[in-house]
Amino acid sequence: MRSKGVDENLKVLNLRGCHSLEAVPDLSNHKALEKLVLERCNLLVKVPRSVGNLKTLLQLDLRNCSNLSEFLVDVSGLKRLEKLFLSGCSNLSVLPENIGAMPCLKELLLDGPAIKKLPESIYRLENLEKLSLKSCRSIKELPLCIGTLTSLEDLYLDGTALQNLPNSIGYLKNLQKLHLMHCASLSKIPDTINELKLLKELFVNGCAVEELPLNPGSLQCLTDFSAGGCNLLKQIPSSIGGLNSLLQIQLDRTPIETLPEEIGALHFIRKLELRNCKSLKFLPESIRDMDTLQSLYLEGSNIEKLPEDFGKLENLVVLRMNNCKKLKRLPESFGDLKSLHHLSMQETSVTKLPESFGNLSNLRVLKMLKKPLFRSFESEEPHFVEVPYSFSNLMLFEEMDARSCGISGKIPDVVEKMSSVKILNLGNNYFHSLPSSLKGLLNLKKLSLYDCRELKCLPPLPWKLEQLSLANCFSLESISDFSNLKVLHELNLTNCEKVIDIPGLEHLTGLITLYMNGCNSTFSLAVKKRLSKASLKLLRNLSLPGNRIPDWFSQGPLTFSAQPNRELRGVVLAVVVALKQETGDDYQLPDVLEVQAQILKLGLALCTHTLHLSGVPRTSNDQLHICRYSALHPLVMTMKDGYTIQVIKRQPPIKQGVELKMHGIHLVYEGDDDFKGEEHLLTESQLTVSQKLANFFRSFDEGEASSESESTVT
Repeated sequence: MRSKGVDENLKVLNLRGCHSLEAVPDLSNHKALEKLVLERCNLLVKVPRSVGNLKTLLQLDLRNCSNLSEFLVDVSGLKRLEKLFLSGCSNLSVLPENIGAMPCLKELLLDGPAIKKLPESIYRLENLEKLSLKSCRSIKELPLCIGTLTSLEDLYLDGTALQNLPNSIGYLKNLQKLHLMHCASLSKIPDTINELKLLKELFVNGCAVEELPLNPGSLQCLTDFSAGGCNLLKQIPSSIGGLNSLLQIQLDRTPIETLPEEIGALHFIRKLELRNCKSLKFLPESIRDMDTLQSLYLEGSNIEKLPEDFGKLENLVVLRMNNCKKLKRLPESFGDLKSLHHLSMQETSVTKLPESFGNLSNLRVLKMLKKPLFRSFESEEPHFVEVPYSFSNLMLFEEMDARSCGISGKIPDVVEKMSSVKILNLGNNYFHSLPSSLKGLLNLKKLSLYDCRELKCLPPLPWKLEQLSLANCFSLESISDFSNLKVLHELNLTNCEKVIDIPGLEHLTGLITLYMNGCNSTFSLAVKKRLSKASLKLLRNLSLPGNRIPDWFSQGPLTFSAQPNRELRGVVLAVVVALKQETGDDYQLPDVLEVQAQILKLGLALCTHTLHLSGVPRTSNDQLHICRYSALHPLVMTMKDGYTIQVIKRQPPIKQGVELKMHGIHLVYEGDDDFKGEEHLLTESQLTVSQKLANFFRSFDEGEASSESESTVT
């Protein structure tokens, strides 16, 4: 039996997450209890009266007790309570009328309950510092006496049904945070808000307000103002220029047509957000005076031009102008943005970068994509973007996305000094050659040349390269020796119809994925001959033309039998698929997603995995895919003795016209792929999985290659 002394000395009782707890025992004997936590006790319906007599209690936490419908009727015994948490008690509709009888209460969290009003006695909570009524959707008004809570610092009213705020809100002399987000019925903010001398945050996002009653010289401590999604707010008052402490302004998705010239007087501003302001066509000239501005977000606005003195924003670090489709040029002063690190200008109408662009000495990231990566094969008129020679001055440049920018002809040798570049995406462009200095980009890790249809040759590449995409480079004929690319782990050559070999492929011991769907049969045969045990060891996804699978694979369904002292270490799947091009339905996805593997227990699917057969060929010929899964993959981890694995075609299909012609399964056990030495003296049954795969690919001959005729779609 528990001693009386234990009851009297217990200070913390934590029953958080006791989902089966239906009732709280009598706590009258716990004379020293300071903290009672009943969070997420989902079956708890009421709080016993004894809790209301815990005179030493400092914190009572009942958050997310979703079935709690009866709280204490009398809380007058909780003389020392400082924190009361009732957020997430969605069935709670009534608060105790004498809630004001807790003189020490500092935090009252009521997010989500079905309460309709606050008790009138709330005015007695003179020490209350934080009141949260988020998502109390039945609360339509606050009591006038709310203004007596002079200790209140944080007031959260987001998602309530408030139709107005009482004028007494101006008496909350210590209020620092006022959040009114998504109060869809709130159309007016009282003028008395200007009396909140210590207010730092004012969030009215998603409200129905039509104007902001900001008086000149008021709200001198306001640092963060947010009105995004206020669909009726068409104008920002000129008095905003007098908010001397303002650091951030968020006006996304508002119908504002202009910003007042006075906004340039905000000499401490750090962030200005104007996303999807469809009526905003120009920025005020005075924006040049916001010399502390660090982040400017203009995505989706209808800005037609930037001020000529835009370059005076010498502390601007991030500039995002994606989908500013009416923006046609950048001012010559743009190069004066010495602090600019990140520039996003995707889907703009800018066709020429100013020569001063190379003066952006701190630029790290440039994104100027013009259209989605995956598109139909019909030709389109190029929208040219001229790359200035000053690009070579971007010494700290790390990432560029210039897909579909219409870059044509020969790329000038402007990259030789850009030694910091790590990611270079030049897909969907029209150039026919790359500069030889590309090899000098010693930090380049990812190079994408997807759909560069005019590219004819690939120069030597830097040795640190990890990912290379040449998919849909239909004109590519020659590739430099890859022997030095020791860390290359992803190589995509889908539909490279004119390439005949990959010199040095056998030395790429770090390859994890190799995609060659739609390549010609001669190229395929050359690659198959180069695939070695070493290059296949880490390979997880391999696709290339082929019409058969290894004969040591089982067609399946295959039932797994656990072997004594030999763990299952992997699964290898081989499938042959063909895409019927005559259906006339272009397969626009980057992968063919019509083949799945399943783990079954007594016919019930426990795990279903879609094989991502990357690279969609432009031919109807058979394509062979090898997919290897390691011990940590669900296809391996789920497998138990007696379970079955099978390969099937997805039903219903995502796209029509995919035919699964052959499929096979091979289970890899401990020791099956671990031997590191030469294997020419071993018998067939002793060979590692990687060596047997290498032998399989070498078994293809010229006769098989010539039978795989290529019928390219034009």
